[in-house]
Amino acid sequence: MQSEREATSPLWRAAQAFRAASLIYVIAIQVSSDQDYERPGLAWSLTGLLLLWSGVAIVGFTLKIARGRLVVLDQIMVTALMLSSYAVADPSWWNHHQTLPTTLWAANAVVSAGLWGGPWWGMASGALVSTTAMIVSGELSNLWLDAALPVLLAVGGALGIAASSARRAQNQLAEAVRLRAATAERERLGREVHDGVLQVLALMRRRGASAEGELRDLALLAGEQERALRTLLAGRRPTAAPGEHVEVVAGLHDLEALGVRVSAPADPVLLPAPTGEPLVGAARAAVTNALQHAGDEADVFVLVEDLPDEVVVTVRDDGRGIEAGRVRAAETEGRMGIAQSIRGRMTDIGGEARLTTSPGEGVEWELAVRRDQPEEKS
Repeated sequence: MQSEREATSPLWRAAQAFRAASLIYVIAIQVSSDQDYERPGLAWSLTGLLLLWSGVAIVGFTLKIARGRLVVLDQIMVTALMLSSYAVADPSWWNHHQTLPTTLWAANAVVSAGLWGGPWWGMASGALVSTTAMIVSGELSNLWLDAALPVLLAVGGALGIAASSARRAQNQLAEAVRLRAATAERERLGREVHDGVLQVLALMRRRGASAEGELRDLALLAGEQERALRTLLAGRRPTAAPGEHVEVVAGLHDLEALGVRVSAPADPVLLPAPTGEPLVGAARAAVTNALQHAGDEADVFVLVEDLPDEVVVTVRDDGRGIEAGRVRAAETEGRMGIAQSIRGRMTDIGGEARLTTSPGEGVEWELAVRRDQPEEKS
């Protein structure tokens, strides 16, 4: 919101310069018409009120003080001052003259509405001001012939479009700056990680590839984590692009090489890529946790359920289990495997990650996502 306000600041300053300049015209008209009014004293009092409100509006709009309320009050003040013309002179006199605050000064309300609310607000204000002017002058029957209506509609619409375009441009610029900073940080992090973690994972993968037993399983896990980390640092998805679909079971079957038992329907379980990939990633993270912490003798099972309204992936082991409070303690220590790799992924796609565990009873993760999740998260 702050960036949007900054984007239109030059337009607001220009609008207040126009408001101040229009006061000169108001005073000039007042001086030249004073002798023709039936109540000149009241006319000068209303002109004083107009000057006072103009000062409040200039200060408020320039300093960004409750602009929305000032815009509404601007419409009320302009309309009230125009209608007050009846109290200054006979209605027949206004058939050949401008209303008391003059149409030029009344256009300030149209300008403010367009800058604040966009083209539709600007055009609505233009219609209000021009219609009020024609009511006072008795020319409402010539609605489509009066020049004030198309001019004020055009002013409100054009300035509204200009303000909206400025806000969009500012948002796009802010997004570009954010992406540039994120890319720079990713590159910096990539250099540091490459010098340490990635090299160690690559070494473990190469050395353990030809080994047997636990060392081979460790090498497979190291290779998987190396690929995932490289993908993260590159800032790209590992498989499907937006609009494509992910086959959930296919993303989990390679876990069988680690001794994990995978049970799934015979038919493919398809989900949109922005939903399916995080689900598979969360399931794989749960399997990794089980292999690392459940114990050497523990078995790990994965069950994929293709239900009518949702897809559920259950990851269960019969190992040590997790002590009460251990998950929160791990987060406090900075170990974010459960908080981010599992629950974070599921939260991002509007799914659920339900954990059931107790010491000595193993761990069960139930990861569920509805089929009607949007394909793109904003």
